[in-house]
Amino acid sequence: MRYLARTCNVRVFAVAGCFLTATILTALIPPSHAASRIENAPSVQRDALLDLPEVPLSAPSDDHEAVGQESTLFEEIPSVYGAAKYDQKVNEAPAAVIIITADQIKKYGYRNFAQILDSVPGLFTNNDRNYGYLGIRGFNRPGDYTSRVLLLIDNHRLNDAVYDSGGTSTEMPIDVDLIDRVEIIKGPGSSLYGTNAFLGVVNVITKQGRDLKGAEVSGEASSFNTYRSRLSYGNKFSNGLEMLLSGSFSDSEGHRELSYPAFSSTNNGIAKDADRDNLNFYTGKLSYADFTLTGGYQWRKKNVPTAAFGTVFNDNRFNTVDERSYLDLSYQHEFLSQINVKARLYYDRYYYRAHLPYDYARAGTPPFTINKDAAHTDWWGGELTLTKRFFDSHKVTIGTEYRDQFRQNQSNADLDPPATYLDDKRHSSFVAFYVQDEWAIADHLVLNAGVRHDEYSTFGGTTNPRLALISNWDKTTVKLLYGQAFRAPNPYEQFYVTSTTFKASPNLKPEKIKTYEFVVEQYLGDHLRALSSLYQYNISGLISQTIDQTDGLLFFSNTDNITSRGMELTLEGKWPSGFEGRLSYALQTTKNDDTDQKLTNSPQHLGKANLIVPIVADKLFAGIEGRYTSSRLTLAGNNASPFYILNVSLFSQQIVKGWELSGHINNLMNQQYGYPGSGEHIQDVIDQDGRTFWVKLKYRF
Repeated sequence: MRYLARTCNVRVFAVAGCFLTATILTALIPPSHAASRIENAPSVQRDALLDLPEVPLSAPSDDHEAVGQESTLFEEIPSVYGAAKYDQKVNEAPAAVIIITADQIKKYGYRNFAQILDSVPGLFTNNDRNYGYLGIRGFNRPGDYTSRVLLLIDNHRLNDAVYDSGGTSTEMPIDVDLIDRVEIIKGPGSSLYGTNAFLGVVNVITKQGRDLKGAEVSGEASSFNTYRSRLSYGNKFSNGLEMLLSGSFSDSEGHRELSYPAFSSTNNGIAKDADRDNLNFYTGKLSYADFTLTGGYQWRKKNVPTAAFGTVFNDNRFNTVDERSYLDLSYQHEFLSQINVKARLYYDRYYYRAHLPYDYARAGTPPFTINKDAAHTDWWGGELTLTKRFFDSHKVTIGTEYRDQFRQNQSNADLDPPATYLDDKRHSSFVAFYVQDEWAIADHLVLNAGVRHDEYSTFGGTTNPRLALISNWDKTTVKLLYGQAFRAPNPYEQFYVTSTTFKASPNLKPEKIKTYEFVVEQYLGDHLRALSSLYQYNISGLISQTIDQTDGLLFFSNTDNITSRGMELTLEGKWPSGFEGRLSYALQTTKNDDTDQKLTNSPQHLGKANLIVPIVADKLFAGIEGRYTSSRLTLAGNNASPFYILNVSLFSQQIVKGWELSGHINNLMNQQYGYPGSGEHIQDVIDQDGRTFWVKLKYRF
């Protein structure tokens, strides 16, 4: 009863706090007299404005910027690209959209991608001390490698071709210092992007050479003997050539000791020196005329202290290695006939390897057998998109995409004595066609309709539509949204086999989702934006991990049907003085239709508060962030306790020309909390870090 009362109080306070703050701020802050160029324009003029080059939420930081230049969030409505594959204002986008800017990233002190995502209304993350996982609107299945959210870097797909993973923690192949903004587009996106755009699309837009205007070097130190450095160079030259090159390196010893009572019979449940994390990134972007070449490479090695998959506890030879690399050549040009042509060719490679120590003899003493688990996948593809306006009221996009996943290899073998359990080599391909029409029915009413058909070499075809009816009146936007999406079964779910744990599921079909959403956006003056959403998701044929009771082996099957309902309330504000903040509350209920049981790892309540305070104008800022997450059901039927995390940071610039100094304390109150474990863990809940810190120094020259 005490827990129920506490949970109810949190929900009531969160909702009341959002609206009370909105009322107070609206009363105290005089509205701007500047009229919005977009909101009050007739539809034809508004459409013309939508074709202008993208206006970022806030310009990338520069030593000579003024706070007033960075604080135009609601004086001009920000733009988003990923919702429609062209730039449009967020209030015209056929989805609920949140954007996190480079300015927010540095002032809140975010040092990895998971911290950015954790700040977004309705999103939550997990970490099992090996990989990070993303949950959205109450949905994050244990053991899912973020396969139901499409992750993009500069519109380039990151989800790999074996596990569908994109990476949300240190395995994300981008240094956060190179991010210009992150577009979080909630809802199904298969009508434009195909598989993986199941629950949403996250598009990371990186900085350009002109944003650096020279070289940058940075170094930082943080808890657990963690050190990171970065060297970057970027510029735009008089001949039109623009380039950005960057390399980042990180080394962390991690926890010297981690306690896991489930293994109390071995070393008193203490895992020693088994949490190391090493990684490096290399990123490049080269642009000339209508062509842009981007590429990246990441190598990461992570020791795993949790003894997952039945491995030997307290053996620091358990580690995973991940390598990602990609090249993307894009072309964009608008011809005299006002046809905007976009074309891209890309190549990707992903390699994974794990060394897992096993005690097959169950003697409890060395020597133990090292098992090598590996995946190697390569793919290439191309996409062509044409956009043209017809009859002043229709903006039509047609496109086609082809991808050849010519290597999808998985293997599992003991090294000494040698024994092979899996050596699976496959390839697959698909071709897709899509069309979208943004139809201005009237001055204040737009219908966005699109559909995409994907034809796979493995299971056949699937067609997925999206509809959005959007009404814009003065500073109020109302959106009625409907969408369908799918996720194709991946080779890991279909063909992964081991001698003692997994068996194949070659007959899997795509899982499907239908979504209904009602969105209201309200601009209050030039500095406040309120966003509310009501939604329902219906998922059929969800691919879930199941135990075969006849042999005790794990396999994947299309067995679950899921219904998710929820509400999100968000209030954002930004002022020329440098103050900036966001309050949000999410109520979400996700259940299995067949059992009427709440899903595991699904928090019902998420409350978040963010505030940037200028201490010294244009020179010193404080960032304060609070996050509340309600309890989550674990696989064992228990509850991971609710928790509240408070983070604080200081950021300074222009005190000494060219230098930036920043510091951050994460989990200031040293809250003890954990995330639900997955099927491969003995631990029901995996404890997370207490209070940690970092300091960073950057110099631009």
